Amino acid sequence: MPNWSEVLQQIQAAQAHHLNQAAQNQQIAANVLALIRREYLVKLNAKTGRNVIAYYSGFLSKPGIPGLEINDEDKNGFMMAIHKLDRTKGLDVILHTPGGGITSTQSIVDYLHKMFRANPNPVPDIRAIVPQIAMSAGTMIACSCREIYLCKHSNLGPIDPQLAGIPAYGVLKEFETACKEVKDDPAKIPIWQPIISQYRPTFLSRCENAILQSNSFVKQQLATVMFHGQPDAKMKAAKIVKSLTHYARNRMHDRHIHYEEALSLGLNVKLIEDTLDPNGQKDVVFQDLVLTVHHCYMHTLMNTATYKIIENHLGTGMSKNLTSVQPPKPAGH
Repeated sequence: MPNWSEVLQQIQAAQAHHLNQAAQNQQIAANVLALIRREYLVKLNAKTGRNVIAYYSGFLSKPGIPGLEINDEDKNGFMMAIHKLDRTKGLDVILHTPGGGITSTQSIVDYLHKMFRANPNPVPDIRAIVPQIAMSAGTMIACSCREIYLCKHSNLGPIDPQLAGIPAYGVLKEFETACKEVKDDPAKIPIWQPIISQYRPTFLSRCENAILQSNSFVKQQLATVMFHGQPDAKMKAAKIVKSLTHYARNRMHDRHIHYEEALSLGLNVKLIEDTLDPNGQKDVVFQDLVLTVHHCYMHTLMNTATYKIIENHLGTGMSKNLTSVQPPKPAGH
């Protein structure tokens, strides 16, 4: 399978070819990136026999653009991508995201579970594949799947909630420190007053509620999906959530949690490079396909106006551009 450079060469060659065609082929030239990434999504689907939906945000190449985060509008993309899929074949969702809203994430997970929970199996047949980064709420989505596939260079992240970019745990810890220091030494009131005065009414309670909401959600997902049927499911879930939200240990919300640490936490993670084929050999084809798909999406996000893509292996879904929102055309059209 082609690597990063080879994918770029293929794109450039295809663009050069189509630009030399007649005017009626110019539209094809503009869609070369989409055609190539869908080609490899189809190959990944053929390899696994499972539905594939890619969820990609351009947060690395287009930072600061509104809408890069997980939000309620994304559900429209997932609805489009899931429509007409054979849901008995399960789902592999490829995640590349900085995270986003807790309630939006919960709603999307709830929808995905309803679509891929086949009777009589109470556990939704969904796997998360993280070729590079799934942070914060992206990690929450991954934790709501049966298993998580990571590469050696991939990472998840802490799930401590942020309010307008401010860590909820940090706010409560700071307030606790302020109360203690002022109680021990009232002379420190002038030091803490300008800091605490910046907190708006109900802000502390919002921080507490965000922590409770995110923690309970991930605990529930881990216990009922990833560890379903295991006698110690609730205990394992609680231990993992404690680690993923440990503010003092994680220190920073964007701290990267790689495969070895994710495994040590107790998550059901698999290293893509060690995945075996039916013959018990390392499945290099699966690894190459996952990475090639990732390269295709990163080329799209880096070299076009597109900043978010949600699409399936049939080419159906939604892309969002800096100037407009355009649903990709079905493959073959």
